[in-house]
Amino acid sequence: MTDGKRTPWVVGVSGASGTPYAAAVVRGLLAAGESVDLVVSRASRLTLLDETGISFRDAHWRADLEEWLGRGADNKPGTFAGFDLDAVRYWGAGDLAAGPSSGSYAVKGMLIVPASTACVAGVALGLSKDLLQRVASVTLKERRRLVVAVRETPLNGQTLRHLVALDEAGAVVLPASPAFYAGATHIQDLVDFVAGRVLDAAGVPHGLYRRWEGELGSARPRE
Repeated sequence: MTDGKRTPWVVGVSGASGTPYAAAVVRGLLAAGESVDLVVSRASRLTLLDETGISFRDAHWRADLEEWLGRGADNKPGTFAGFDLDAVRYWGAGDLAAGPSSGSYAVKGMLIVPASTACVAGVALGLSKDLLQRVASVTLKERRRLVVAVRETPLNGQTLRHLVALDEAGAVVLPASPAFYAGATHIQDLVDFVAGRVLDAAGVPHGLYRRWEGELGSARPRE
């Protein structure tokens, strides 16, 4: 925040598998003292229900978000706690009159995590069929930071061309690809690595993963 004025990061959650990535990014932003404007697509609600059992409801978004953020990557409830949900503002995916749909609404940028190939295509083509795509288009036209954490494999030529188009438009294309040099011992470590790289691309400080320091084997436990 600057001079007491709320200037959030918009976090867009599309329908790709990987809802733990989104939760880790939101937790990381809140831990860094950042404000968050959250947009959850209709398709992502089905993914969230399938991956966690949580039904995300507009009228009860705060309670549902608290439960979601509290889940670990293994879906164990109560793994995380202590979120400042007063720093979060939720916008419905169909609300095209929402604040972030306008370039005059002040935000720091947008993080789409996870980004489905349908979302990637919609943003690359400028379709703005829902609020998530509209905010991404606004982010690009206003020359703000847009990080697209695409989660799909394998990638076909059409999607690759869309990703190149996003890169050329100024977005950061960040595949949700965990690394193993940080010494992961749990699925949460792999999720946090990807979330940490998203926050790195946004310039938000965090301690989600162990950084490479140029020493081979440094992440392995010492005997």
